[in-house]
Amino acid sequence: MKVTINDVAKLAGVSIKTVSRVMNNEPSVRQDTLDKVMAAVKQLQYQPNAAARNLASSKSYSIGYVYDNPNAYYIIDMQNGLLEACRKHGYELLIHPTNAKSSGIVQEVLELVDRSRLAGLVLTPPFSEMPEIATALDTKGIDYVRIISGSTPSAKLKNCVLVDDFTAAFRITNHLLDQGHSKLAFLCGDEEHSSSGERLAGFQAALTKRGIALNQDCIIPGTYSFESGVQGAQKLLAMADKPTAIFACNDEIAAGALFCARLSQITIPEQLAIAGFENSPFSRQTWPPLTTANQPNKTIARQAAELLFKASKQSSKPSNFEQPVFVPELVVRESTRNDL
Repeated sequence: MKVTINDVAKLAGVSIKTVSRVMNNEPSVRQDTLDKVMAAVKQLQYQPNAAARNLASSKSYSIGYVYDNPNAYYIIDMQNGLLEACRKHGYELLIHPTNAKSSGIVQEVLELVDRSRLAGLVLTPPFSEMPEIATALDTKGIDYVRIISGSTPSAKLKNCVLVDDFTAAFRITNHLLDQGHSKLAFLCGDEEHSSSGERLAGFQAALTKRGIALNQDCIIPGTYSFESGVQGAQKLLAMADKPTAIFACNDEIAAGALFCARLSQITIPEQLAIAGFENSPFSRQTWPPLTTANQPNKTIARQAAELLFKASKQSSKPSNFEQPVFVPELVVRESTRNDL
């Protein structure tokens, strides 16, 4: 039979209300009472139902994850990281896919919070980079944490987990240069994502530091998709002066570029080196496997949820919370090196 709050109260020798206060992390519970209740919870392996707690309390025990991203692997990693944190703290997770380009997106997000009685939101790109959403949430006093591309914590950035795409892209480009390449190309992701701009900036900075001129024709606009990688590589491989290395804005784009190159009978990496970004399953499922940057999305999501829980517990909201910075780490594989 399912263990109930009544069972916990009976074993601990306290009232149901006291157990509820302990589970809700309310202040002024005596330490000996807290210890008895938590010992009973552990012994009975009691897991409070977040939905029931929402109904019984003025405090919400659900958070929302709002996203619009074509990369299924990214979404799954984010969900798993958020779920880990939610289970640790006794919260439920509401997942809300939607269209970031919708004209009524701000109102939709606000109505989602009200309708579902959410304690707060975790926002990923492009929502995390839309100032109108942040302003609306601030106006309504709704807690949120944004996962955004950036390298330096700033007082202007509120409630953020930063991903240092610039530094990671700089390191990938340096790796390609160290392999002897001087004709490099870049396949861009969606321009509305700041990660695209940060990765391109890191790529350009590495070339500039090494005194290598960048051919602007070798920067190909695109989207975060396999098809975009195929189309971008077709343009590059049709050039008279072809690049010898391609840096793609994510692994899905890189996989598309690799597919195009193999169809053209181009050997990888002997004739063309290809690198991606994010270390998604795409990077390990291609042949040869892709050099990339390991972006720990599950850990990033878990940290974002922890910050959200911390924010929701503050009775008086500080202007800024912690701003952890994650730097994706270079992972070198066969797509860029002959000696592996």
